[in-house]
Amino acid sequence: MKLTVNGQAHEVDVEANMPLLWVLRDELGLTGTKYGCGIAQCGACTVHMNGMAVRSCQLPVAAAQGKITTIEGLSGSDDAATTANLHRVQQAWIEHQVPQCGYCQSGQLMAAASLLSSNPSPSDADIDAAMAGNLCRCGTYTRIRAAIHTAAKAGA
Repeated sequence: MKLTVNGQAHEVDVEANMPLLWVLRDELGLTGTKYGCGIAQCGACTVHMNGMAVRSCQLPVAAAQGKITTIEGLSGSDDAATTANLHRVQQAWIEHQVPQCGYCQSGQLMAAASLLSSNPSPSDADIDAAMAGNLCRCGTYTRIRAAIHTAAKAGA
C-alpha cells in the first residue's frame, strides 16, 4: 500500500483495515500522533488528510488517500529545531505555554491548524466548535483558545 506522509512517499505492507494511527507509529516511526481512546472521541490521534483534520485511530489505512500530514510535518520544514521554523500554531502554543502534561497537544495543534486553514479569523464560538472533539485532561482550554487567536492574528 502506498501513502504520502509529510511529503514523502512510503510503501507499507499492512492489512488494509489497519488503523492509520498504527501505520504511522509502528510502521513509519512517527510517534508524535498519540493513541488516546481508540474510538475517535478524544482527538489525540488527529492528523490532516488533504488538509482536513481526521482521527487516525479509526481511519483504515486503505481509506487514507491523498496527502497525510502528522505533527512531525506540520511546520512543512525538515528542520523544526528552532521556533523560526515552527508552524504559527506551534509558535502560539509556546507563547501561551499551553501544554501541561502535553499528551493531547499534537492532536490539539493539528485540529487548530486545520481550523485556521479553513477559517483564518475564528470567533470564540468557532474555536469551541472546531476543538470540541479534542479533549485535554489538564483543562488548558482557555490557553488553547488564546493561542489560536494569536496564531490567527499571525496570519498565514
